[in-house]
This record gives sequence, structure tokens and C-alpha cells, in this order.
Amino acid sequence: MTQTRAPIAGPRTFTRPGLVRLTGIELRKMADTRAGLWLMIATALISVAIVVIQLFAADPPEQTFVNMFQTTLFPVAVLLPVLGILSVTSEWTQRTALTTFALTPQRQRIVVAKALASVVLGLLALVPSLAFAAIGNAIAGALDPAAGSWSFGGLLLGYAALFNVVNVLFGLAFGMLFMNSAVAIVLYFVVPTVWSLLTTMISGLKTTSEWLDLSVTSTPLFENAALTGGEWAKLAASIGLWVVLPGVVGLIRLLKREVS
Repeated sequence: MTQTRAPIAGPRTFTRPGLVRLTGIELRKMADTRAGLWLMIATALISVAIVVIQLFAADPPEQTFVNMFQTTLFPVAVLLPVLGILSVTSEWTQRTALTTFALTPQRQRIVVAKALASVVLGLLALVPSLAFAAIGNAIAGALDPAAGSWSFGGLLLGYAALFNVVNVLFGLAFGMLFMNSAVAIVLYFVVPTVWSLLTTMISGLKTTSEWLDLSVTSTPLFENAALTGGEWAKLAASIGLWVVLPGVVGLIRLLKREVS
């Protein structure tokens, strides 16, 4: 009776995950933690509170879909970038970097996936803003005939999407630059605020603020009119200072940092 030997299995090959899958994983990781989940809940609750305040405090002609939508963007711009920060810093503070970069050794692919996930998050954040504004505007129109205008342009929606995406990438860049949650979050709030105060108090910095203060250069995005070439140039300059520069320096740090 002859025995047949089982064929010797050859070396197993693993297919590296695609960029779409990596982006989906990074997007899920943003909401998997308690901090990420509560940040999203807090953002939604603040947006609802802003709409309710407008229903009680604003004059009926000012209770419009556009006004309510624009005001709900501000808590998104303030809080969602913290998720961008945590998406990077949590890899190091929670010691998940070893697993992440072991499964995908090409760190630049992880960074691209985090950036794409941040863009998707910024775009998805428009949905609750539109929904809250629509509900608030419908209530306003039912309470007072002078309120409840639904006038809304596609240009404003595009600007709002750009505003959200830039702010989330701002947080991502700060996260890569400092790679420490507490430091990155504190400096994300403090540094732009101090910069804005200095440019307001020192007259010699007024021209500089028109080019390098992101809160100033992004203001035309809310005026519901096409930006001029000069306004686009100023916006690009401020994005270069607050998003691109820290992002590039942070990327260099991330690619060289030892994983432990």
C-alpha cells in the first residue's frame, strides 16, 4: 500500500491592500475611538444649537437656508480638524503604528490614505450641515412668512466643501508635524489665534494678515460670489503656510521616525 505525500506548499504571497481599502480603514479609524465618536456627536449638537439660537434670536429675514447652513460650518471647521490630528497622533500615542506600518511598510501610502480619508470626512460633514439648516429653515418658514428663504447656489456649496476640506487637512498637517495629541491639539488652537491677534493689534502686520491669516483669506468663501484672482492667490498663500508647509515637514518626520 503506497502512501502519497501531500505536496509541499510554496511560499504564501500577500497582496498589499489597495489605496481605496486603506482610505476606508483610515476613515473608520477616525470614528472607532471614543474621542472621535464624541467629537462627531459634539459637532452635531453644537450645529443643532446654533440653528435653534437663530430661530429665537435672529430677525425673520435673516432666518434663511443659506445663513443657517453657513453658521453650522463653523463648529465643523473648529472640531473636525481635531479628528485629522488624532488620525496621525493616535498611531504613536496608542502604539498602533507598529501594526499599521508592519502591514503597510510604505508609510507614504498610509499618509495618502489618511489625507484622502480627511477629504472624504470634510465632504461628508456637509450632509448634516445641510440637513440641520433645512430643518431649521422649514421651521422658520412655518413660524413666520418673512423667514424661510430657500435661495441657495451651487457655488456656495463648492466653497463650503473647500472650506471643510482645508480645515480637516490643516489638522492632519499639525498632527504629522508634532505627532503628539496634546501638543498638536493645543497648538492647533493657540497658534492661529495668537497670529490673528497679533495681526489685528499690530498695524504693520495688516497686509501680511491679508495673505497669511487663513481666517481672513477664507472669508470670501462665505460671500456667495465668485472669488477674484487676487482672493484665490491669498487663499492659496495662507493654505501654503498653514497646511502645505507643516504637512511637508510632518511627512518628512513621519517617514524618518523610528517605530517602536
